[in-house]
This record gives sequence, C-alpha cells and structure tokens, in this order.
Amino acid sequence: MAEDDFDVIVVGAGPAGSACAYTLAKGGKNVLLLERGDSAGAKNVSGGRLYTYALDLVDPELAKRAPLQRRIVREQIMLLSGTQATTIDYADLDKDAAGPQSYSVVRAVLDEWFAGEVEAQGASVVPGMRVDSLLEENGRIVGIRVGEDEMRAAMVVAADGVNSLLGQQAGLFPEVQGHAVGVGVKETIELPDAVINQRFGVKDGEGAARVAIGCTEGISGGGFLYTNQGSISLGIVFNPEQAAQNGRQIQEIFQDFKLHPAIAALIEGGTSIEYGAHLVPERGYHGIPERLYREGLLVVGDAAQFGINTGMIIRGMDLAMVSGLAAARAILQAGNAAGTGPAYRAQLEELLLLPNMRAYAEFHGIFGINRIFKAYPDLANQALQFLFTVDGKVPPPMIKKLKSIVKSKVSYGQLAADAWKGFRSV
Repeated sequence: MAEDDFDVIVVGAGPAGSACAYTLAKGGKNVLLLERGDSAGAKNVSGGRLYTYALDLVDPELAKRAPLQRRIVREQIMLLSGTQATTIDYADLDKDAAGPQSYSVVRAVLDEWFAGEVEAQGASVVPGMRVDSLLEENGRIVGIRVGEDEMRAAMVVAADGVNSLLGQQAGLFPEVQGHAVGVGVKETIELPDAVINQRFGVKDGEGAARVAIGCTEGISGGGFLYTNQGSISLGIVFNPEQAAQNGRQIQEIFQDFKLHPAIAALIEGGTSIEYGAHLVPERGYHGIPERLYREGLLVVGDAAQFGINTGMIIRGMDLAMVSGLAAARAILQAGNAAGTGPAYRAQLEELLLLPNMRAYAEFHGIFGINRIFKAYPDLANQALQFLFTVDGKVPPPMIKKLKSIVKSKVSYGQLAADAWKGFRSV
C-alpha cells in the first residue's frame, strides 16, 4: 500500500467536520479538512441555535472564543391562522444562570471561525475543493479523488451534509428520500439591535427563539425565528413531498409566512441580506442509517441523519459537533482502521448522542397528525377570539360555543385519535 498523504481526511467544514478535525489535530494527527465552498460557511447561510455544551465537550475554551450572537432567554411558540396569532412566551431572565446555555448563531460566521480554530491546531484547511469520489482498495477506503488528483489517508470522515454522496458511494445507504428530510428556507433580515430588543422584550446580548405552527398551509412543517446581533434569522421548514403534491412552490409558502401580520410586524423596516435553502434530516432516531462506517470511512453530522425536531426543540448543530468529536475519539483510540467503526459507535453512546436521540425517537410521529399544521392552530385562535371579544351583546354559553368551534374544525373521533397518537409519540 502506498504511503498515506494524511492520517485523516475530513470532507466538509461544517460543525461536524470541524469538531472532528479540531480534535484530531489537537491529538497529534496529520489532518486535511476540505470544504467545497470558497470558505467554510460560504455555502451555508443557515442560522439558528447552538447548545453550547457541545463546544464545551470539544474544548472548554472554545465557547469563550466563539462568535456567538445572543443568549436565548425567551422561548416562544406561535400558532398562526388567517390574520390571527397566539404566542406562548416562556422567559428565563437570570443573567447569571449557570449550566448549559444556548445562543443564536450565524453559520457563515461560526463555520469560518471554527475552521480557523482547526487550522490553529495544525490541520490543513483547504476551501474550494469538491471531492468527486472515494478511493477504494481491497474493500477498504484509502482516500479521495478531487478531479484528477488522488489524496490518500488512513481514514476518511464524511461530513458532507444530509444527502451524503460519499456515504452513498460507499454503499452505506441509498440516496436520501423526500419523506425523510425537510426543505428549509431561511432569510437573514438586518435590523437595529434596539429594534430587536424592543420587539422581543430582551436586552443587549439576550435573544429569543421562536417556532411557528400553522404557517405551512397544512403541510407538515413549521417556521422559526432567531434574534441575532443586528439581524433576525427567519425561516420555514416543511416536507417537500407534500408541498409538491399540493402544487406549492417553496418561495410561495415562505413569502406567505413573511406576510402574515404577526410576522410582518416583527421584521418591518428590515433589510434582507441573505437568502438560501437546504435540506435537513427529519426522521430523528429512526432515520439514522444502520451502517455509519466502513473500514477506512466514518460518517458524521447531517450525513448520518443526526437531528432532533420535536416541533418545539430543534437540534442539529450540537449533535453534529458531538458526532464529529465521537469520530475523532474513535480514530485516536482505535488500534487499527478495522476497529474504528465499533469504537465510533461506542463513542456515540458514551457521549450520549444516541441516548438523546432515542429519548425523542417517537416524536416524529406527531408530524403524522396533519391537523396540527392547520386545523388546531385555527381552532385555538378562534376559541381565543371568542373569549376576548366584547361587543356589548349577551354572549352564548361558553361551553356550548367552544364545543361548536371544536366541531367546526375536527370531529370528536378525530380529536380522540390525534390525542392518543400524540400521547404515544411523547
């Protein structure tokens, strides 16, 4: 066998790839981190929320240096229908709160910073490199091809996103199917910090995370909003197969969401500075491929379908980082390439990634209750409209009116069936 060019080649400089490369380089390995974009984060305009325990696991000093935006102190759930909106707002305003926290982040900024930290540990970081295929010899992955060039390594780590071409080429899993992913559309809207603070009831450095239900025209999915420093990340995620069946274009659904009076008021006066779309894993634990490794290859992050979405809790970046750390630890600990795969699986257990995903394994079943995405938000808003309407007339009996509102949206049989399915899912 020819001499390896590197100990490890990591493909993809997102949170998973950078966490893996950082840990390996810090552990003394000769690492090459490749990124298809012109710079790390250049092709990823997604913004969202990072639970910082993951950075602490990789290196306790990283969170102190990371370009975090605002600490999330307000958790908000919004039910939308027509021109109506109901918002549930939970706040934890203890500025000295200890323990794990979460922050809004802008991925274009975060990814570029993280790649710089990888480089500072001695790894080679090369952007603008598209990996075309894997090198395989005697049933073992021994490197990659970039155009006509070949690069060899003892291990390759695929961190190439939800539709992982490397994982597919390795025969670990088939091409991703539409029902297994969500299509996410996100826009970054520039607003002054003072305006953000006033509209969301926060102070400088504090932020809000909001999810919205009832904004996808009955299609399985929902909206999200995160406050950053000087901007808002606004987006929507929904099932692409259902959208196609309904004959709706992605941009049309997103535009309708932006024009809802409750959303329009939050972004009024803002300037759009970024817009993009991407796929995200949606099936949770049940979407994880049975095989995540071959001799010489490990799959991490979105490529391994690591993600949790309960409708209220959305986790991706933290799981990506933990999976990259797990892969790096397995490579550092295993005595040979053949033993790296089982060691990786063991690390995913030890670092509690797989136990976390099992804890939410059945939540995806909630998204099979289609009435959640239109009928129930409508019902909630109409019920509250009745309760808060005062016109001087004698109102009808409250219980009778509320029962009629319920029956106009859903039968009692459907309500019972949905409640049972929801109960079983949680």
